[in-house]
Amino acid sequence: MQDVISYIKDNQQNYIEELKDFLRIPSISTLPENKDDINRCANFVADKLRNAGMSRVEVIQTEGHPLVYSEWLGAPGKPTVLVYGHYDVQPVDPIELWENQPFDPVVKDGKIFARGATDDKGQMYMHIKSIEAFFKTEGSLPLNVKFIIEGEEEIGSESLESFINNNTDLLKCDTVLVSDTALYDEGIPTLTYGLRGLSYLEVEVTGPNRDLHSGTFGGGVGNPVNILAGMIAKLHDKNGKITIPHFYDDVLKLTKKERDNFKSLKFSDKKFAKELGVAALEGESGFTTLERLWARPTLDCNGIIGGFTGKGAKTVIASKASAKVSMRLVPNQDPKKISKLFTKYFKSLAPKSVKVQVTDLHGALPALTPLDNPATVAASVAMEKAFDKKIVYMREGGSVPIVTVFSKKLKAPVVLMGLGLNTENLHSPNEHFNLTHFQLGIMSSAYFIKEFSTK
Repeated sequence: MQDVISYIKDNQQNYIEELKDFLRIPSISTLPENKDDINRCANFVADKLRNAGMSRVEVIQTEGHPLVYSEWLGAPGKPTVLVYGHYDVQPVDPIELWENQPFDPVVKDGKIFARGATDDKGQMYMHIKSIEAFFKTEGSLPLNVKFIIEGEEEIGSESLESFINNNTDLLKCDTVLVSDTALYDEGIPTLTYGLRGLSYLEVEVTGPNRDLHSGTFGGGVGNPVNILAGMIAKLHDKNGKITIPHFYDDVLKLTKKERDNFKSLKFSDKKFAKELGVAALEGESGFTTLERLWARPTLDCNGIIGGFTGKGAKTVIASKASAKVSMRLVPNQDPKKISKLFTKYFKSLAPKSVKVQVTDLHGALPALTPLDNPATVAASVAMEKAFDKKIVYMREGGSVPIVTVFSKKLKAPVVLMGLGLNTENLHSPNEHFNLTHFQLGIMSSAYFIKEFSTK
């Protein structure tokens, strides 16, 4: 391994220059005008996989954006790792808040600034470079490796999910390696072992058959905006618990070991509140902030629309009002079941003066990988070797729906070896990636390949 690690260290500047080329491609998946850039980016990834030494590389056209598949199966009898990542990025708006052009990478203070730097081009590229280091120094890999890189992660991964469902034999593996999450803090090796799921709905409350004058009709007819606000307010009690009957029935409780691990991270409520610009934190009683963020389900109104919202005044009682509601779910909760529970309860809150419609927009299952899984153990050892520090474990409050698809369809554990930071402005202006973490990520990936090859 010493030759592999030395090669990685010696080529760090070359990796940065290659990453700059990657980041210059404006592969925004949601904008039709960037379709050619998406195709160009897929071909860039394919070329880098070929140059790294992979024996089979294909750009696979889909009804959406292309997938890049690659494999090297020259280690019979050894485990197989499937590496997942995405080359598509978010739009750059508002452009005026960027300190440099979003697709003209700039390195300053040990960080590289560009759209996609941390989400996910920089993190995904680490694994291509670790593979290359083995081929350049040892001529082969100690296990089998496959890559599946998509261009639709930022818009729902629809093509990839379909591809997985129809190609389980092609993608068969012993573990899936993903780097699209974060470190707990700068310089701290971290494995994420759990993700929350999601149930996302739209609710609409309709009252009178038209907008009404609030003077002529006010006080005599139900106001959908007022009623909707009141219904939303009833979804939590005074202790921050969600009031939907049977909502918590399937929630998997934290073990003592997990709670002790969260405590050991020495999270500061005061610092967290200050960073967010709030005077105090809020949430479900009886749980710490980290427990609320990572391991407890939530319900939030993400937006509300109704009546007149322009400048000035218009005295109107709106005919209808609507809201978007998201519920983050934890292991053992099912988004379809939760959606049904929500719909039944929400409709029960409505007075007879209005009609209520609930539309289920989409959902995602939560994910949890046991800490004693061989792949997780190998990843823990690998990151400790690269960082020369003790590993910490965390859950992630957000959702990565494709992780659950991999786990269910391929029957393989997913290792979330993220090297980004939540402070690196992913999805925001001035996105960046710590280049020290970039190098440590390449080394962690290489150590993981070696460690898992003996499992």
